[in-house]
Amino acid sequence: MCYSAQAWQDYRKFKREFGANLGIAEYLRLFRQWQSGAENPKFPKALLNAFADASSGDEARIRHWIEAWKAGQISVVEQELFALKKRLADAERALQTKITKKAQNDQRIATDKIGKASQRLKDLHRTSPLPRDSRFFPGNYATVMVPEEGKRVVYPMRYGCRPAGKPAFYDTRYPGTYNARRDNLEGFWKGQFGHTHALIVVETFYENVEGKDGKSQVLQFTPRDGGPMYVPCLFSHWTDPKGLEPELWSFAAITDDPEPEVAAAGHDRTIINIKPEHIDAWLNPDPANLQGLYAIFDDRQHPYYEHQLAA
Repeated sequence: MCYSAQAWQDYRKFKREFGANLGIAEYLRLFRQWQSGAENPKFPKALLNAFADASSGDEARIRHWIEAWKAGQISVVEQELFALKKRLADAERALQTKITKKAQNDQRIATDKIGKASQRLKDLHRTSPLPRDSRFFPGNYATVMVPEEGKRVVYPMRYGCRPAGKPAFYDTRYPGTYNARRDNLEGFWKGQFGHTHALIVVETFYENVEGKDGKSQVLQFTPRDGGPMYVPCLFSHWTDPKGLEPELWSFAAITDDPEPEVAAAGHDRTIINIKPEHIDAWLNPDPANLQGLYAIFDDRQHPYYEHQLAA
């Protein structure tokens, strides 16, 4: 499985590299709902920053919504910091009089939370990009390329696929639907495999593994050749037949048996990295030729994935 990844989030890069259009209607719907508070999607900072220079049209409207959200978040975090600093000062004054477990806990908790809140505030103000800005996790949104009427189109989609026609509670019943195992594509994923295909471009990915001490740790895997990973995905456009729930675009990355170096590091799956010449065939599948799709997986790229403990 793919615990998280750093991937291309700037829709303009997909336009430059693949000639992909912006699926503006879904961006507008999702960001409008987000800004109004009707939905609470989580976006990588790099996805939001892609609109920072927008000066006209629908992209500029999205930029204004993002700026309004950011201003609101800055206010919330500043108020949180004020309350935490007061809590810390109260605890430190109490400790000067008498050492108590409560005061020590208040001091420790407030100090920890102040550090995290201060970092969130710095990130909200920061304009210079960092690699971690493009990282997404299960339940987050990411930038995904799909085929549409013979063209390539970019959409914001949730990492965690809810198959069309299934009830919304599938999200909790099947919490692992952010990955689609190759050996289950004609089972659980039969409604998507051979029908609704997508692609993300990954630069590095992260996995949870068990360390020598028996404790869980996060490893970061990066292709030694520095090249991007073209990761085949399945997607779904879910709508509520009763009209009570908001529509949802969501996706799952396809995984296979681990590359040898990934297995040696302690993980049992690896996201597939197809060759660029197979992108069109993947995005425009023939449901009557599933073996041709498996052949794309078998002919995938095998860069050596170097790993290190994630920061």
